[in-house]
Amino acid sequence: MSAAEVADDDLDRLLEIVLERYQYDFRQYARTSVRRRVQRALEAMRLVSVDEIVATLDRDPRRFTELLGYLTVQVTSMFRDPPFWAALRSKVLPYLATYPSPRIWSAGVGTGEEAYSLAILLDEAGLLDRSIVYATDIEPAALAAATAGIYSLKKMREYGESYAAAGGAGSLADHYTAAYGGAVLSPRLRKAVVFSDHSLSTDSVFAEVQLIVCRNVFIYFERPLQARVLQLFADGLSRGGYLALGSKEIVLPSFVPDVFTEVDRDARIYRRKGG
Repeated sequence: MSAAEVADDDLDRLLEIVLERYQYDFRQYARTSVRRRVQRALEAMRLVSVDEIVATLDRDPRRFTELLGYLTVQVTSMFRDPPFWAALRSKVLPYLATYPSPRIWSAGVGTGEEAYSLAILLDEAGLLDRSIVYATDIEPAALAAATAGIYSLKKMREYGESYAAAGGAGSLADHYTAAYGGAVLSPRLRKAVVFSDHSLSTDSVFAEVQLIVCRNVFIYFERPLQARVLQLFADGLSRGGYLALGSKEIVLPSFVPDVFTEVDRDARIYRRKGG
């Protein structure tokens, strides 16, 4: 039996249950996207309705981890969109180099490829040993995979092409070894990245940082949540710090001229005023 189309009332009810029981708030995520993910969860979990999802969670709360994996978006790769990384290298790293201990926040990292891309960029600029990358997401399984820092060799070969196009200083293979049937990122990279749970929709600022990278996240948020997260980022950035969203993201809303100046239109890189 195939899953029924998820009605608005059922979707609202499910999202309220997810918030009340598990403290994950998807209510201001883009409606069409959330509905599509719930539909995918129904099919993958072999259920036909939201009622069955709720009944399944009642019987076995541990299955929420499975549901959460479908509600979140975990599409990521290393050095995706090479011009973005080239822009970071030329326009932002010189600023980070002026700090004795640069701090970077990579938000919505999924399985970690983007956070490690940042670490490689810092390493090749001679900044890694004095920097820290805070990498956050809401999905525990993704964070566990990210912390392990092991990726398939096939993917790493593909990432190598993006790394080279982004202006990599050597070979991506310089940053990993083949082991455990995959590519294990170097201990230096893994030591520099701290993975932790953080929700952009409910949590507050946890540190002052000089750079925030958040790509392919805003497109899944409704306008009120976009505004909330932008304010969160503004509060978390040091004066003169940079916000990098990437070419696929929104252009910042009208309040931005009061808070940010545009650095690179194509890469959606902005600078916090006051530096």
